[in-house]
Amino acid sequence: MTESAPEHSTLAEKLARRREKHLQRSKPYRIGFTILAFLVFLGGLALVPLPGPGWAVVFVGLGMLALEFEWAEKLMVRMLNWVHRTSERAKAASPAQKAAMTALTVAGIAAFVVAAILWDIPLLPVV
Repeated sequence: MTESAPEHSTLAEKLARRREKHLQRSKPYRIGFTILAFLVFLGGLALVPLPGPGWAVVFVGLGMLALEFEWAEKLMVRMLNWVHRTSERAKAASPAQKAAMTALTVAGIAAFVVAAILWDIPLLPVV
């Protein structure tokens, strides 16, 4: 693993250790695992536009693929680093920035509710 960042060295190291163990498994197991990983990943992509855990399933599938493929491991480490940097920026935001983001979120929710009422969009699926 070449793109390990200090802020996620523990997660990246855990992933690298798991990958080393995984690569020692039998060829039939690894083939089956890889097929399952691709199915989980693709299933997650299919779920993304729907409400629910689409992105979480994509990340689980990517994590599974990272055990088998170096490109997936590098992508996973990059994503972990991006999430870490984003959370650090959110923690470091000024009170004015936090208030502005809260106001924008509330305004977005209110706009959705108003649109749902005006355009008769059902908020819950009607059977």
